[in-house]
Amino acid sequence: MTRLTCALLAALEAVVAALIGLGIALLPLLLLWSVHFGLAVDLPVFLRAAADVWLLGHGVDLTAQLDPVTAGRLALPGAGDPFALTIALLGFALVTVLFARRIGRRAATAGHPFVGALAAVVVTGAVGGVLAALAGHPAAQPSTWQAVVLPAFVAGLGAAVGASYETLRAEAAERPDASPGALLARWRELPELPLAASLAAVRIGAGAAFGILAVAAGLVVVLLIADYATVVGLSQALGAGADGGLAITVAELALLPNVVVWAASWLLGPGFALGEGTTVSPTGTLLGPVPGVPLAGILPPEGASLGIVWLIVPLVLGFAGATFAWPWLVRTPGMRVRSWWMPVAVSAAAGVVAGLVLGLLAWWSGGAVGPGRLSVVGPDPLPVAGIAALTVFLGSVAGAFTARAVPRHPLGASRVDAADWPEDDDLSATDRFEASDLAGPSGTGRGAP
Repeated sequence: MTRLTCALLAALEAVVAALIGLGIALLPLLLLWSVHFGLAVDLPVFLRAAADVWLLGHGVDLTAQLDPVTAGRLALPGAGDPFALTIALLGFALVTVLFARRIGRRAATAGHPFVGALAAVVVTGAVGGVLAALAGHPAAQPSTWQAVVLPAFVAGLGAAVGASYETLRAEAAERPDASPGALLARWRELPELPLAASLAAVRIGAGAAFGILAVAAGLVVVLLIADYATVVGLSQALGAGADGGLAITVAELALLPNVVVWAASWLLGPGFALGEGTTVSPTGTLLGPVPGVPLAGILPPEGASLGIVWLIVPLVLGFAGATFAWPWLVRTPGMRVRSWWMPVAVSAAAGVVAGLVLGLLAWWSGGAVGPGRLSVVGPDPLPVAGIAALTVFLGSVAGAFTARAVPRHPLGASRVDAADWPEDDDLSATDRFEASDLAGPSGTGRGAP
């Protein structure tokens, strides 16, 4: 596949991804326009609203101003003044990431990962800029530069993940004849030991972070099942009808990734806020008036007993990740098996990765949802990142030293000559023998952690 063909296909798929996201936002709004309002309201109002929702879902800030009647009904201080909407409905960003990941994988397979990713970034940014220009209105004005940069960043993130995954998969399969391209060729030129250690840290840290999110998602599902009657009651109390109920459901589905991140923040201890001066955490719940959306029915009325016990989740995930990654890491030529600092360094880097992932998600999942006290919603990213980094580091250190202390003799692994390993005063003859057992059939083959 030529570079031009790869770029055109990536651009086309980026346009399709943007149209699908816009369609998800527009469909319930069109039902409201036709059923609830009887086509009496101008259609451009709903088209602008769909564009604003799509941009908001990618983190673009909106400056909104309510009409006097609506502001009076809310009875919130400053409701009639312009206010910012900064919370990202991450469900729309997730759609873009999934499509961009597909683009990155296809481009990497074709041998042009950079070209495909660049095409997706440029097209998605252009779509965001066009929507911001067309959707601008005194009632809701999106930030123009954010509309160009943030959707493009989301697309670039997904494309980078897809291209990296495909590169790692090709490297693990050792397919030099599979059109490796420039990225894979440069990858194979990197020093093996620092590369293996970096990959081990990324896999442990990212695996622990997404494991925490998976546990949080399971917790949200359990709460939805347990509080189903409350959620349904709140939905019926809104009296939105079938069309309005569909719009609320789509909005809540778009907000569901945010709720999962908030649940992860709750597991780690800092919790999250639903308004200025409020907190929801394992140690206690302090809430004032909250928006009457059905998802509010799963909020815990009080803190969890023995809430600190939830910290065992990142500890166990860090321990498990290091336990599985360490045997792969010691197969790398030049690895000092008995060096005490290597497990600590890899674990520290894994903690930093986990903290960055969860801290950035916590920052992105929160923001302002309205005027006044509603300007503070979501978790505080710094405590979330700090606790995630610390707990994953501690669990990873314990797992790495445990895996290092347990002798492993894989079936079929042949011992290599101790002369193949570099001279190291800290590496005894016994250590060389154990390291050679872990080196695999060839003793020198690259093994991704």
